[in-house]
Amino acid sequence: MTQPPMAASPASNPSDPSRLREKRAVNAAGQVIWFIYDTLSKRYVSCPSHVLIQIPRAVCSESCLPGYRKAPIEGEPICCFYCVPCAEGEFSNSTDMENCVRCPEDQWPIDGKDGCIQKAIVYLSYGDFLGAVLASLSVVLSMSTACVLGIFLRYWDTPIVKANNKDLSYTLLVSLLLAFLTSLLFIGRPARLTCLIQQAAFGIIFTVAVSCVLVKTITVVIAFNAIKPGSRLSRWLGSQVSASMVLVCTLGAVVICLTWLLTYPPHPATDTQSEIGKVILQCDNGSVVAFYGMLAYMGLLAFASFTVAFLARNLPDRFNEAKLITFSMLVFCSVWVSFLPAYLSTKGRYMVAVEIFAILASSAGLLGCIFIPKCYIILFRPDINKRCI
Repeated sequence: MTQPPMAASPASNPSDPSRLREKRAVNAAGQVIWFIYDTLSKRYVSCPSHVLIQIPRAVCSESCLPGYRKAPIEGEPICCFYCVPCAEGEFSNSTDMENCVRCPEDQWPIDGKDGCIQKAIVYLSYGDFLGAVLASLSVVLSMSTACVLGIFLRYWDTPIVKANNKDLSYTLLVSLLLAFLTSLLFIGRPARLTCLIQQAAFGIIFTVAVSCVLVKTITVVIAFNAIKPGSRLSRWLGSQVSASMVLVCTLGAVVICLTWLLTYPPHPATDTQSEIGKVILQCDNGSVVAFYGMLAYMGLLAFASFTVAFLARNLPDRFNEAKLITFSMLVFCSVWVSFLPAYLSTKGRYMVAVEIFAILASSAGLLGCIFIPKCYIILFRPDINKRCI
């Protein structure tokens, strides 16, 4: 038996949804009787099932949590929607947001995308594994170049050192030493001064090196033709002529770099798009035309050196450098031809690493191909070095 329902108060309004609380009971006949609680009279009153009022829901979807946004369902009422995660770089910090908000440039959403945190600042530093390897390689190659220069200074009066203008050999070795050390300017936190001088120093020093190789190759050709009867080419074999030719070739790079620095100088910049959640500090070259113009000028000199050396490779001279220069220029050109697609396909600090590697590899090619065979003869085959040229 169910408890008899209490009488309803006249002041009660069972149809008011704000004051209803449902209760169900079954009588002896098996019929379901509904009772509702009247909060004014504080009594349960009976209510036929066909007039029981159900409180409708305002929406047909659950609320979207922070980190999501509402996306309407096509063909459904506005109260029906999907919950879509915020896109990369966006967040939402409250429920049922219509749109996500993009984080500031120097910030990135946290894992739940319900807030933003500061992006990590990265650059090619000496503390990174890649930066440490490149810096160590630069120091080792610089010391190797200094050792070769010391050997040439120690045996300055031997035939192999005197051959093809020893002054040019000294200048080439010093320029290679500086080229190895120049790569250190690209490592570390970018600053206004380092960004300003790194590309100009690289361009001018490398132009001096390639100019020395070109002049040495031309010297080989002139020296061979000067011994012919009636030839007047011997006047072009002096050290002053060679120095003037190197100076003229280098002047072109100096003009390009000065124009570059005075019009669109390189400067520190930030890259917030290349790596997710990171701000990359790097040097902006300022002028892409000037950068590739400098590389093109250097490539022109290298191609001229390769061409002349290739044509003079079979000249009859015991200490003929033409073969060595041909192979060294082949290595040099191969490195820089490979550099262009690699440089254009990378971003951020890896772009800097590619340029450093090209500097070290091409300089090492010149050092190894031209000077290491001579050092071998000086140190281990003095019998060959004592023969007359």
